[in-house]
Amino acid sequence: MTCMDPKELEKYSSAYTLSDMEVFVFPELMYSLVLANIMSPVIWRWRELDCFRKLEGKGAYRKLLRLRQYIMDEYDFNLDLETWGLTDKQTELRRFSPFIAPEQIAASNALFGYEGDRYYFDVDIRRHFGLDRYTEDVIPYWKTETVEAMDAFRFKPNYTRGAGECVSLSALYAAAAFIVCGVPLDDIFMILTPLHSQDFIDIGDGIITNNRRLVTKAMWFNGTEISNKAQRALRNEQVTIVAHRTGYVHCLYRQATMDPKAYQRLRTRLRSYLQADLNMLTFASFLRTYKDFQQYFQVCRDCHGSPQFVKAEVLYAYEHGSKYRVGDETFEKLLAEVNDEDFVWSPIPGRLRCDQICGLIEERRLSLDRPSDREMLRQALAPVIPDPDQFIRDLEGFLRIEPRLPSADKDFVPTDPVDLAVQMDRQEVIAALAEQRRTNKVADLAFYAFRDMTACDWRPFVKAALERSPVSLARAQGKDLHQVYDWLGQMPNESIYEGPRLAQPDEVVNYQRGDGLEKAFVLASIIYRQYPSTPIRIEAGSTQVVLEAGGTYTFASDKGLRQVIEIGQPGQIRCHGP
Repeated sequence: MTCMDPKELEKYSSAYTLSDMEVFVFPELMYSLVLANIMSPVIWRWRELDCFRKLEGKGAYRKLLRLRQYIMDEYDFNLDLETWGLTDKQTELRRFSPFIAPEQIAASNALFGYEGDRYYFDVDIRRHFGLDRYTEDVIPYWKTETVEAMDAFRFKPNYTRGAGECVSLSALYAAAAFIVCGVPLDDIFMILTPLHSQDFIDIGDGIITNNRRLVTKAMWFNGTEISNKAQRALRNEQVTIVAHRTGYVHCLYRQATMDPKAYQRLRTRLRSYLQADLNMLTFASFLRTYKDFQQYFQVCRDCHGSPQFVKAEVLYAYEHGSKYRVGDETFEKLLAEVNDEDFVWSPIPGRLRCDQICGLIEERRLSLDRPSDREMLRQALAPVIPDPDQFIRDLEGFLRIEPRLPSADKDFVPTDPVDLAVQMDRQEVIAALAEQRRTNKVADLAFYAFRDMTACDWRPFVKAALERSPVSLARAQGKDLHQVYDWLGQMPNESIYEGPRLAQPDEVVNYQRGDGLEKAFVLASIIYRQYPSTPIRIEAGSTQVVLEAGGTYTFASDKGLRQVIEIGQPGQIRCHGP
């Protein structure tokens, strides 16, 4: 790319830093990160692990379950506010004002005033994320990690595994589902809300990723605390972005690039996933979630031909520490674990029998869509429950979640989709994306997120390094340039990225390692901020890098990259061959 206007330069530079705000403003970036992870050698190596090799020939669902366990074993969920440093609202609003109005950002982004619906408003979003320790204007620079950056968390103090925040984990899952599990990209949809990122994988009844976990439809409605937490985003938030191999739909942008048929497919399939029938199992799950209603119910069992009764809340308490559950096929085994002293021989006054209510539901096949069925259920509940109408409303809300997806009333712009087949090997994937980047912006941006400096204009990388490296600046406080140079020299001379791919300065500083060329950019980012009138020149050779900025600093490099970077003020960047 020989020429970039300022807006394009802003977008392409964002492919290197991938902050939550950047993904929100430039929705193409979300899927570009997935493609960068698909090009990465890291996930392709997973296929050679014994735990995945022995699943060859098995179905995608079986492989996804194994993938879930692997990700849970190898990665932590990270929400450290200061991992990627701090910025402030006004700086970010000014930066993105050419693209989105500040009031729209504030209405849609958690860091700029968005409180979400009931749940998030109740918990106070700044306190929920620990932002209350800062001034109202200070916000974390949440960046989405590539798989290499996720793996590199092992080099940070107090980490023994890889890590990443929710957007990183959703991108990791999407790429790994394709590479390791053979799930076609056509069946993977990314769903972003102001506070969360998830994938919907359209196989079987559907699967939703939630940080490190996978949630099937049955799990979604099982009423456990883990499942209830997984529901928070889709229950309480507006979906801001949907991303797919065919494009994206954004809640604020009039134009959408996703194939409208693919978007309609998602809307239909996700709604189906988020709705369950009323039956004995879902009724038991509802009481598991709505604990306050348990006091109105009792459970009956047969004891040698005679009925015995136990309070519902007592029975649900036995689930803790047990692998058996109320209402499913393990129910009788759970009853067998209950202490005999918790049962009584006579019905407990003021309580409904679960078996009778569930019998009514099952025999009549009650549907809350039918007014007559609602009335029948209300009459069955009324003798004991003070407000049976509220009970039914809560039950209906438990069984039906209406996702607040971006409107389908968009101007859908025909766009060439990303076209990759699960039968391809890694080199074929890279070759296909290299061909598609000519006509597909997402594929083009993927090479920037992938950090392949032999295939990209260097100016976006340099711009991102200079302007968005708050961790480097913070760690350099109190050091003069020679001390910074010595500090960099003490770090291992190894990059977290293989081949001619470069880490950003804050990745070098966070993981305390980097190739000499990467270290040179750390020093350049510090000089650029601390000594703004000093011109900077970096000459990268095949084995050595020389940085000149009021002094000369040399670094050894194994990247084999040759480039000259000249940085003027403010932010004038020239990149050319040596």
